[in-house]
Amino acid sequence: MKIATWNVNGIRAREQQLHEWIERERPDVICLQEIKATPAQVPAALCDLPDYWCFWHGERAYSGVALQVRKEHAPERPVAFHPAFDVECRVIAAPVGGLEIASVYVPNGGKDYAAKLRFVEALIAYAGQARAAGRRLILCGDINIARADIDVHPKERKVTAIGQLPEERALFERLLKAGLVDVARALEPGNEELFTWWAPWRNLRQRNIGWRIDYLLASTELAERARRCVSFREVGTSDHAPVLAEFEIDGAVI
Repeated sequence: MKIATWNVNGIRAREQQLHEWIERERPDVICLQEIKATPAQVPAALCDLPDYWCFWHGERAYSGVALQVRKEHAPERPVAFHPAFDVECRVIAAPVGGLEIASVYVPNGGKDYAAKLRFVEALIAYAGQARAAGRRLILCGDINIARADIDVHPKERKVTAIGQLPEERALFERLLKAGLVDVARALEPGNEELFTWWAPWRNLRQRNIGWRIDYLLASTELAERARRCVSFREVGTSDHAPVLAEFEIDGAVI
């Protein structure tokens, strides 16, 4: 199963880019963040992709998440839901083939840092409840925390920067201890260039001077079946790259 996540930073601005990437990579599940559109504003060609069940959860010009599920993995339309801690259209989840997949957009904390911490605390509780109930969970999205120094280019490291603060990183580790694995880092523990976001100036993206703040976090059993997790730095004009993970079971990609 190919599962992808992408903070598109405006679905209407990235319509054609998203179409082209979907056609090329053919993900089975697509999680989008920061769509910045109400469902009625989503471009018609994306609103109901022919091979996918599509769920849009957004506000005008701000925040918003989406989830697309390939129909071959869900003969019937899944019942999507929003956990109780969802605010500002930041979480949408659905059961897919025995999994629970959530598209998540954590606040960046610049305007209300305390609200960001509360949101991540709630995310930790959600993951813990899923593990306690035996649900196999995959959280995809823009977590807005660089997990460790390796996840920030040396030129961008700043101990006082929101997204790199010790208490944020401590919360991230608690999220993992709630039963999740950082798939990309598990596969490439020493990769110092595995970034997903770049500030939009001084050609930082072209020079790969960035941060890793977009993740696929999977329950331990699922993470053990991950075969690759890649960041597509060359794709699109959002300040974030798409990230895609591929999982294999019993020798067959599902």
